[in-house]
Amino acid sequence: METTTTSGFEVVENAGGAPVKAWTRGVSVEPRALEQLRRTASLPIIHGWVAAMPDVHVGIGATVGSVVPTVGAVIPAAVGVDIGCGMSAVCTTLTANDLPTSLKGLRTAIEMRVPVGRGLFRQVPQAQRDVWARLGPRYQKLVDARPALASKDPAAQLGTLGTGNHFVEVCLDEQDRVWFMLHSGSRGLGNRFGTTFIEVAREDMRAHATNLPDEDLSYLREGTSHFDEYVEAVTLAQEYAAENRRLMMAAVVEAAKSTRVIRPFEATVMVVDCHHNYVARETHFGAEVLVTRKGAVRAGRGQLGIIPGSMGARSYIVRGKGHPESFESCSHGAGRAYSRTAARAQFTLEEHEAATKGIECRKDPGVLDETPAAYKPIEAVMAAQRDLVDVLHTLRQVVCVKG
Repeated sequence: METTTTSGFEVVENAGGAPVKAWTRGVSVEPRALEQLRRTASLPIIHGWVAAMPDVHVGIGATVGSVVPTVGAVIPAAVGVDIGCGMSAVCTTLTANDLPTSLKGLRTAIEMRVPVGRGLFRQVPQAQRDVWARLGPRYQKLVDARPALASKDPAAQLGTLGTGNHFVEVCLDEQDRVWFMLHSGSRGLGNRFGTTFIEVAREDMRAHATNLPDEDLSYLREGTSHFDEYVEAVTLAQEYAAENRRLMMAAVVEAAKSTRVIRPFEATVMVVDCHHNYVARETHFGAEVLVTRKGAVRAGRGQLGIIPGSMGARSYIVRGKGHPESFESCSHGAGRAYSRTAARAQFTLEEHEAATKGIECRKDPGVLDETPAAYKPIEAVMAAQRDLVDVLHTLRQVVCVKG
């Protein structure tokens, strides 16, 4: 595989297909991830090239940390099953001096108000019912047409965190101001939508396509009923994910206010919200395309975004530079250096405890796959994309609630 170095990124040549433009200088990239990127770029529906962000690593279907522009088609597996997964952050009027010496009570208060893991609300709060009154009829229309899209208690999952790398954090910025930050997506609804349409696309390709480089890259052609159905489903899931984060953030703010040792405060100094697993219609280089960001954030000129590190690393509030070659994108985080299985085998609980010293968080074997060393160094990731974003604020965690 031939690689050409240019300003800010490297061009990975791809015989018989579109190239890959990679912002990965100073960051390790698995050979399997490069091969996966090449396969994606080989599809006839690619517009120009595929962009790889510095957090790039092997994913299911498409590579995590990739930006995939397509014309006249969409790849459901590139969007993934956590449709609309993303980040939300708010800066408050609190400072570090306003926080109690022990942060365990704050962590407990958050965990009491935000169901984590596979948890959901046994009694759906009014705010969630109001949101579902808007989204529910669209969901029911989709389910009526395709019963396989039905998921368990979608209204009761609104405002819940989920599993894996999803989290809620209390952070301090460079001025010791308190921020609340969280990471979550469309929960069971998005998973069911994504899983169903990945299989629909596979069935379409088996019937109509030859020489597909990977069955996971099966796509839905614009102008077909399956494409239209998927666009309706993915749009709903992305809205659901955004509402999920909004409801959770409101619960986190209320949790902090419920701890009597914290003074009254506002949480509206700066509010940022962004998807990093989604598809959107955009115009690039004079053409309307469908841009799928699989673990990547929109970084248009002046646009705010969030790039989190791991449980024990820094996170960043950024402003996009609108770099055209990246399709106005940046990374969505540090990116995994070890798979979950490899991380659990590689790292010890003692190492995890040392890496998260001073942070109020879980320190048990159940989170070893999320230990800081399982991820790439966030500083190297940020250095590799300095021409994509400007850093506005650098955050450090003091509380971390994991899914």
